[in-house]
Amino acid sequence: MHDLARRLWPLNRSLTGHGVRQTLEIIGEYLPGLEVHEVPTGEQVFDWVVPNEWNLTDAYLLAPDGTKIIDLADSNVHVVSYSEPTDCTIDLSDLQAHLHSDPEIPDAIPYVTSYYNPTWGFCLTQHQRDSLKPGSYRAVIDATLEPGSLTYAEWVLPGESTDEVFISTYVCHPSLANNELSGPVVAVALAQWLMENPNRKFTYRFVFIPESIGSITYLSRNLAHLKENVVAGFNLTCIGDEGDYSYLQSRLGGLPIDRIAKRVVQQTPQPKIYTYVDRGSDERNYCAPGVDLPLISLMRTKYGAYREYHTSLDNLEFVTPAGLQGGFDLVAACISEFENSTYYQTTVLGEPQLGKRGLYHTMHARTVADEVLLRTHILAYADGSHSVQDMAELFEWPLADIELLIAELIEHGLLVEVSPGKALS
Repeated sequence: MHDLARRLWPLNRSLTGHGVRQTLEIIGEYLPGLEVHEVPTGEQVFDWVVPNEWNLTDAYLLAPDGTKIIDLADSNVHVVSYSEPTDCTIDLSDLQAHLHSDPEIPDAIPYVTSYYNPTWGFCLTQHQRDSLKPGSYRAVIDATLEPGSLTYAEWVLPGESTDEVFISTYVCHPSLANNELSGPVVAVALAQWLMENPNRKFTYRFVFIPESIGSITYLSRNLAHLKENVVAGFNLTCIGDEGDYSYLQSRLGGLPIDRIAKRVVQQTPQPKIYTYVDRGSDERNYCAPGVDLPLISLMRTKYGAYREYHTSLDNLEFVTPAGLQGGFDLVAACISEFENSTYYQTTVLGEPQLGKRGLYHTMHARTVADEVLLRTHILAYADGSHSVQDMAELFEWPLADIELLIAELIEHGLLVEVSPGKALS
């Protein structure tokens, strides 16, 4: 995973452009059959419109003495993403409005974007900015910003069922390691791991998109299919550092994948659980009202919660092989439990009459036997959304005892197995 991140690191990615295509071309070497889609500028996608395509060739800032003090070749974070092309001579007093630095992290280049507000700019460390001398500077941004397309890719691995596990990650940031590359490289490793397992219960759909506008675009083209088929989903972001193990729940909360992720994360050394109120990545769109895919976000240290976030310090030293392995293990553990979980639904409305089936006391007494009570608990939570493991945890009862009673209830026609979250009508 770290080697793949190193290959992808130099590419200048943004919402659109050749850097995204080059990234997906490399990912396609690892995932044969990866389908790349181009969505033209101007296409209406829900309340948004696909923007112009941006491609950056070169950029630099020359000091009054001709010294090149900012150079795209040193870091592609130096240029405000989606900067308009420019070649001008400008006095330092006017240039300051086009410069971006962070005085709280003076040794870092901040990552700045201006996707929908036409402008241009450079990003630099506070130390660099403080050293600028008065005078005239030459600012050059050799870029194109014109009609083109937005690029995304998807890869599908069939399983025994057409029910899908949806895994989304983004490919729209330049050289940022945790907030960009960790998601795609962990996703690739997960896809390869799943290919090695011939007994997959579910179909797996991986998408590699630009963040926000990409998920909106993908949903606008595929919403009906996703709502019909997706039974669990993961948004992978910031999943390669050595800090926390984090789970951000779905908007609705309490879904099958929510309960699994909570169990898995709580078993890690540094667990963090966030609600949907803490959202900030593509879960905003996948879980939006009217969409409400059963999707969560999995991370190591959550976006915005580490000092290096959205700066040049989010590099391949901050993201490590061990950090990526931990991120992979987090998602793989959730997938494994989901693959091995079983869900049931009752076949009658209301509480079934257990007595006529020999499953209740012949006479009602003040104290109901534990076994009878457990049967009623199982039937009360056999709604297609609570797995057998969920029930064991909720009832604080041994899993083996619950499994025995479930087998008995199936024999009496009171339970049927269903897909997770897909209760029978």
